[in-house]
Amino acid sequence: MTDEQTKSSKGSFWRELPILLAVAIVVAILVRQFVVQSFFIPSGSMEHTLERDDRVLVNKLVYDFRAPARGEIVVFKNPESWPSLPDGDDLIKRVIGVPGDHVVCCDAQGRIQVNSHPLDEPYVYPGNKMAPEEFDITVPEDRLWVMGDHREASGDSLANYNSHGQNIEAATIPLDSVVGRAFVLFWPLRHTTWLAVPETFDEVP
Repeated sequence: MTDEQTKSSKGSFWRELPILLAVAIVVAILVRQFVVQSFFIPSGSMEHTLERDDRVLVNKLVYDFRAPARGEIVVFKNPESWPSLPDGDDLIKRVIGVPGDHVVCCDAQGRIQVNSHPLDEPYVYPGNKMAPEEFDITVPEDRLWVMGDHREASGDSLANYNSHGQNIEAATIPLDSVVGRAFVLFWPLRHTTWLAVPETFDEVP
């Protein structure tokens, strides 16, 4: 008995190349749509964690299995109650409070407290207060309290809380508006870093 062998006919690679390219394009589209997508940073609201024109990768699948956690940096669709954006509908901020959290500013050291635990936030833009104004809120069900790391230049939950007459629903973002979690800053290469959750959030009760 002899082993059967197959031979690629001459030129078969060129005939298969369009199919391979089509498959690669479909896979890339599916990955971008459902798994990972890159976003660029159009403003300075997250400085110096993220600089203007940095690019991040966003995991779009993770929140299909769990809710966003405190300290994570998330991309979300701009709520209808917030001012419209000139650069698209997506915003990027840090989650400070999740549903049910009592978030207060500030303690005697000027720190934001979540459920009575003070946050040490070295990532906040140098010279900024932890919050430009005092507040005392409880995050509603199915919503998030989010803030930029450049606290004095961010159209975030606190800014919208004040501009909407301290309306907590208008200040917070709905969970279903979250696109995904930014997990790595990949461009420019000199800025490359993992976007891990700061340790200060580990002790929040």
